[in-house]
Amino acid sequence: MLTAFHKRLTGNDQIAQMHAAKAWSTWEGRTATLRPNPLVVDRFSEPQRALSIARIECHYFTNNAFLEPNQLIRDMGKIAHLPGVIIHGRYDVICPLDNAWELHQAWPNSELQIIRDAGHAAAEPGITDALVRAADRMARRLLDLAPDEA
Repeated sequence: MLTAFHKRLTGNDQIAQMHAAKAWSTWEGRTATLRPNPLVVDRFSEPQRALSIARIECHYFTNNAFLEPNQLIRDMGKIAHLPGVIIHGRYDVICPLDNAWELHQAWPNSELQIIRDAGHAAAEPGITDALVRAADRMARRLLDLAPDEA
């Protein structure tokens, strides 16, 4: 199916491109949030946005996200010392929760926050709140490490 989408999204037939892009992006818009959100679906379905989303995502998926199998987990030692927060919606059907759990298990300096009333979209209230809080905590942590400028 991915090969068929890629062929249509990159082919010369603009009608086929737009049809495939709209199908791809509408599906994503419908599955991105826990509760149906027509505004998200409408935004994802806008013709040029749909084409951009579908092409870039299909390009990455066709190329295995430019990663070798298990590369993130295999190479975790390179960043294991860095702190990080993994924020994941409990009902995310686009990126399964077990991937976040596996990453967290391999990353000793990570914190996993599972947002119980959220899907995939960063714009969902629980995800947005968690992202802002995590960024604020990280900024304070980095400020505490910065040398005095006095």
